[in-house]
Amino acid sequence: MDGASSQKTSPIVALAGNPNAGKTTLFNALTGLRHKVANYPGVTVERRSGRWPLGDAPAELVDLPGLYSLDATSMDEEIARDVLRGSPDSPVRPDAIVAVVDATNLERNLYLITQIIEHETPVVIALTMMDLFEEHGHVIDIEMLSKGLFVPVVPVDARKGTGISELANAVSGVFGKAQQVPAGLTAELSGEGSEVFARYRYISGLVQSAVKHNDVDAHRFSDRVDSVLTHKFWGLLVLLGILLLVFQAIFSWATLPMDLLESGFGALGDGARSVLPAGIFADLIIDGVIAGVGGILVFLPQIILLFVFISILEDTGYMSRAAFLLDRLMSRIGLHGKAFLPLISSFACAIPGIMATRTIEDRRDRLATIMIAPFMSCSARLPVYVLMIAAFFGGQTVFGFVSLGAVIMLGMYLLGIVVAIIVAFILKQTVLKAPTPPFMMELPPYRMPSFRTVLSNVLVRAGLFVRRAGTVILAISIILWALAYFPRSDAAAQPGSETAASTQLENSFAGRLGHAIEPVIEPLGYDWKIGVALIASFAAREVLVSTLSILYNVGGDADETEGLASALREAKRADGSPVWTTLTAVSLMVFFVLAMQCMSTVAIVRRETNSWRWPLFMVAYMTVLAYLGAFLTYQGGRLLGFS
Repeated sequence: MDGASSQKTSPIVALAGNPNAGKTTLFNALTGLRHKVANYPGVTVERRSGRWPLGDAPAELVDLPGLYSLDATSMDEEIARDVLRGSPDSPVRPDAIVAVVDATNLERNLYLITQIIEHETPVVIALTMMDLFEEHGHVIDIEMLSKGLFVPVVPVDARKGTGISELANAVSGVFGKAQQVPAGLTAELSGEGSEVFARYRYISGLVQSAVKHNDVDAHRFSDRVDSVLTHKFWGLLVLLGILLLVFQAIFSWATLPMDLLESGFGALGDGARSVLPAGIFADLIIDGVIAGVGGILVFLPQIILLFVFISILEDTGYMSRAAFLLDRLMSRIGLHGKAFLPLISSFACAIPGIMATRTIEDRRDRLATIMIAPFMSCSARLPVYVLMIAAFFGGQTVFGFVSLGAVIMLGMYLLGIVVAIIVAFILKQTVLKAPTPPFMMELPPYRMPSFRTVLSNVLVRAGLFVRRAGTVILAISIILWALAYFPRSDAAAQPGSETAASTQLENSFAGRLGHAIEPVIEPLGYDWKIGVALIASFAAREVLVSTLSILYNVGGDADETEGLASALREAKRADGSPVWTTLTAVSLMVFFVLAMQCMSTVAIVRRETNSWRWPLFMVAYMTVLAYLGAFLTYQGGRLLGFS
């Protein structure tokens, strides 16, 4: 045997199952968070894989997109279908399949299993949610279920780590074996009638013989809770209450770590100024790098808290209830029910939200969802909201105990949702007009959130935020510092003078650019410095904060406890009037709710639509909406006597 043929490659195991069956939790448990994300060759479908120790031969575990059957209709489902069928065109050729089956939805989950076992790749079932199933007195005969499907069945609890070693042993034992098909299933499928009913007849008979149900408690706890959470009136109130609670917690709990980070960056700036010789390099490090990147990273605690709450709501099963609750509204405006999850994902970042629209079969429904996804207030907008609220609404409450900042932030999120609904309705009645197919989904059982899953989601999202601060935002901060630093004027030769610094900035490249667009943005309540920040923030929304930090020369003074917020409040025009008012702050927040201020999102829309027409259309109409919204807010507020 030659050396090439004797080399042993790691086996590939595909992880498949219905949505909400516990697949993600199991994947994290098996890989120990040691996984990577990439795309399948030739397509934009995301592929997540990791190493799974299987004795002496660790395997590559590939997490497939969730699907209910092999009758694929979307791009994600087609990838999973080809892998599970062992298609020659499949981007992955697995040596075994681990099929995740939810014990509380056994019949529904087994439909996919009856399709998978018709192909040669060996299958092992990982039976999840057994604790919830057994809590209600139900019992599954594991051996009978295994014999009925010709498949090893292993109960697992990924949260507690039970059944993991047994699952590894079962998978190791099926390598190299061809999957057999039960004779009873073959007989049912060869008979007359629908294939769907034939499969369910076989599944029903198997479940009746292998499962003993205890139906004494006809009104289960989850049913009683669902009667409130999915109620068309009370459910909406609960949803609004949960969102308000989340924003209240973000403001309250993040205060201490944000103060510590602000003090840390202030001390870092002071330390750098004390050791670096005065000159261009010191100014670059202190006013460019530390002020720019530090001004963004100070918001990391609030970003982390936001992702913690989103992950908990997803893992408990509440997000599916919210989708069910809002489906009636979405269908009235012409959106498919599957649009809910991409839109929810867009609250973290529009990029994965837009990529998630691949599960929507109809092209027009998918385009309509893509066109409104950026209206969902992503985490990049959070620093902008927080800065404006801290500067002009800090310490104020509603009803004596609810933070005014939390109410304003909830209002910004709701504004984005309302505008998205209106735009979707218009699009579906005009350029994207098409009938909306019915939406079917099952509600997963309530369960305690997995600490491992929540931690994984938070680490991934927070890591992306930090990496962007260390790459894109760092680069933009240096460019903006240079634009504000050059060309050097005679006034720059007088360091320490506030008038000299102001004169230098106004005559710099950044100042000239800001003055050029000032007549256009003046009706919105903005001056030339805000104009510079708006232009810079097109690369990434959160850059607005670092840009203002550089323009207002904030970032190295540890004694400046309120930092940039204080600088904004104290900024004056040439006539002595304040540059920033509460009305200016609200106008700017409205602009950022509605504007397409994200170069990365434009790029992903171009890739997903395979055309420049749709991303350019998105930038144009969102910019017009943002300008009109900010104009009406500022000028309307002035007419009503607000300042």
